[in-house]
Amino acid sequence: MRNPARPPVFWGLVGLLTLELLAASVIALVLLFDLVAAEPASLASAIALTVLVLLAVAWMAATIVGLLRGQAWTRASAIVWQVLQFAIGLGALQGSFAQPAWGWPILIVSVLTFAVLFLPPVVKATTGRAARD
Repeated sequence: MRNPARPPVFWGLVGLLTLELLAASVIALVLLFDLVAAEPASLASAIALTVLVLLAVAWMAATIVGLLRGQAWTRASAIVWQVLQFAIGLGALQGSFAQPAWGWPILIVSVLTFAVLFLPPVVKATTGRAARD
């Protein structure tokens, strides 16, 4: 069997990563709109933040496409993204401008996705061996 059926938990991972991609895409659109429609306090900072979020969107899209194609590098990419996303969520819970309304959901999704990435069926489906067998 060249392309064995992927386990349901694999599709759960794809769904979680797609949810994260959609959220990052919405943030990118809001930042782009604000960059054009509002006057930022620091234009350089606003442009840099927008570019970083657009890069994150591209990264997540590439990871999802690679995952669907069975490329082995995607698991490492998704793990790195979860660590970065966890740091963003944790930062959202701290300081004088804390935003727990969106910090907690980021943390929860990040931890859940990180855990799914280490489930044995997902590890097997993302090692690249399944596509070569």
